[in-house]
Amino acid sequence: MSGGGPPRKRNFKIEAFKHRVELDPKYAERTWKVLEHAIHEIYNHNASGLSFEELYRSAYNMVLHKYGEKLYNGLESTLTWRLKEISKSIEAAQGGLFLAELNAKWMDHNKALQMIRDILMYMDRTYVPTSHRTPVHELGLNLWRDHIIHYPMIHGRLLDTLLDLIHRERMGEVINRGLMRSITKMLMDLGPAVYQDDFEKPYLEVSASFYSGESQEFIECCDCGNYLKKAERRLNEEMERVSHYLDAGSEAKITSVVEKEMIANHMHRLVHMENSGLVNMLIDDKYEDLGRMYTLFRRVPDGLSTIRDMMTSYLRETGKQLVTDPERLKDPVEFVQCLLNERDKHDKIISVAFGNDKTFQNALNSSFEFFINLNNRSPEFISLYVDDKLRKGLKGATEEDVEGILDKVMMLFRYLQEKDVFEKYYKQHLAKRLLSAKTVSDDAERSMIVKLKTECGYQFTSKLEGMFTDMKTSQDTMQDFYAKKSEELGDGPTLDVHILTTGSWPTQPGPPCTLPPEILVVCEKFRAYYLGTHSGRRLTWQTNMGTADIKATFGKGQKHELNVSTYQMCVLMLFNSNDGYTYKDIEQATEIPATDLKRCLQSLACVKGKNVLRKEPMSKDISEDDTFYFNDKFTSKLVKVKIGTVVAQKESEPEKQETRQRVEEDRKPQIEAAIVRIMKSRRVLDHNSIVAEVTKQLQARFLPNPVIIKKRIESLIEREFLERDKADRKLYRYLA
Repeated sequence: MSGGGPPRKRNFKIEAFKHRVELDPKYAERTWKVLEHAIHEIYNHNASGLSFEELYRSAYNMVLHKYGEKLYNGLESTLTWRLKEISKSIEAAQGGLFLAELNAKWMDHNKALQMIRDILMYMDRTYVPTSHRTPVHELGLNLWRDHIIHYPMIHGRLLDTLLDLIHRERMGEVINRGLMRSITKMLMDLGPAVYQDDFEKPYLEVSASFYSGESQEFIECCDCGNYLKKAERRLNEEMERVSHYLDAGSEAKITSVVEKEMIANHMHRLVHMENSGLVNMLIDDKYEDLGRMYTLFRRVPDGLSTIRDMMTSYLRETGKQLVTDPERLKDPVEFVQCLLNERDKHDKIISVAFGNDKTFQNALNSSFEFFINLNNRSPEFISLYVDDKLRKGLKGATEEDVEGILDKVMMLFRYLQEKDVFEKYYKQHLAKRLLSAKTVSDDAERSMIVKLKTECGYQFTSKLEGMFTDMKTSQDTMQDFYAKKSEELGDGPTLDVHILTTGSWPTQPGPPCTLPPEILVVCEKFRAYYLGTHSGRRLTWQTNMGTADIKATFGKGQKHELNVSTYQMCVLMLFNSNDGYTYKDIEQATEIPATDLKRCLQSLACVKGKNVLRKEPMSKDISEDDTFYFNDKFTSKLVKVKIGTVVAQKESEPEKQETRQRVEEDRKPQIEAAIVRIMKSRRVLDHNSIVAEVTKQLQARFLPNPVIIKKRIESLIEREFLERDKADRKLYRYLA
């Protein structure tokens, strides 16, 4: 190896052949004949004797020597000839063998194509793309489509056979689903357009016609529930059919056909169907049928709104009948219980059958709100229902039961537009419960107030909470009174006083009656004690609200303890000094208002088993000419006898008017406050906008009347809170 510079580069040079290579002029024809023979052998199931390596090399050489076009055209004409032969054998197949033959030949054609594609792979990869020809496999499918599927003698027959098999299956026959699957898959393999144009479109048209006729037949002979079962079964069958032997893309199309023909076209007739439609299902709690109707109708446009509208009109109509039925109005507790039962019933239907659909819940709520407010006594009746439950109805109930009942009542309360009227009555009823110690549970009372507070805010319940505070304070005051004055009081009557804050309690100052002297002494001692410990206060005795326990001895020395009202006590104590009194004598001696006195005497003399007085002449009603005597013959199995006052559970008409008037008076300052709040922030506003804003602000408590709002605006203008705009009389300005 010698030293020195870098090694010298050698230049390679490729030269052309010195002489031209001559190709056998018959080479291409000879080679194609070999390949053509091989293709026929493959179709004749003799491929095992072929050398695929040699065939591949032959095809490779033909393409290499620029005979690609000859090879491709030869392949196309050979396949065309083979398929025409195959079509004859398929056409010749009789009856049920037709599809089997078509399927067998399709499988053969697919296998043959696979082998041919392997042999001609080089042509497929080089000549086909550069010459923009169809690849071998795709060419084979296109030729099958054109010469087999679209061959006139096969095309119509194939479609008729497929549709006939589907029809027979619909009518209950068993068909070869595997074969059907192969044929429909073949159509899909030939391209989605082939499947859709040559099978799917006619299939959908025939199905529409079939279901149109069948639905007409069903609706004439079935009731609504059975019709829906049949529609559901047909829908499920079609979906199952798609999963077994049709293309998945057909599912939405065929279900749409069934939905249109069996449901959408008949839904109005179905919901209105006599004796079995939606209303009957609702009345009879047919959860399964209702659930089926919901599931099917939700699949079609306007389906659910059809059910919802029908349900709403039914609810409003039945609700209207319920709240305006004079018989129902006789018993407020039963009235509210009916409302709650209706609500529970339809709540369960929406939950079980309608999948707790929010739109149906809203429809239920709007229906209840509509008809509950048709009866302006609903607030009073709901309060009476709570009163009944908290007095006696919840005895022995668990905490969960109590909460459940109160929650249901609150649901009805939310529907009330006049919540302030409810508050008025609730306050009256609560006062009576607290003062007569008739409440079942303090926890239940407080739970109800918490619910009202959550719903309507602190203002709504502040006075109700004040009533509880007064009861506790009164208890402490009485303990202190007896601790300090027990010696001074001696063995006289025992007094239990409830000191009520005037603003918190719904008391109406009534004329005080004349108390018996022995009671009056104790009352004066308490007054002196209380005013001595609390300066600047004033006590007014509410004799119309008290109760008393008195001991009485009847003929044969029979002793009883009578639980009576203060008014009844005043009447009975008179009989210690005399055996008989006329009505006028009693009225004069006690100064009890006439209506209260009549009720009081009625309960003492006219109620069987409680008649400690005797009346002459004997009748159910009290008149001013009656005379009353102590009833020596009174007997009772009970030692303690409670004599209630004969009292209407509901308000009388004058009382109702009075309550309504008080409510209207209470609303005036609330409306004015809302107007001032709005004007303070907006400064200038037109009349209609004020009315809309005030209504929006106050609707949680009541719906203010636009006429009343106008009067309150006038009042505020007079008192110079607002002024009218000088240019536009409909505009109001706020005066700071």
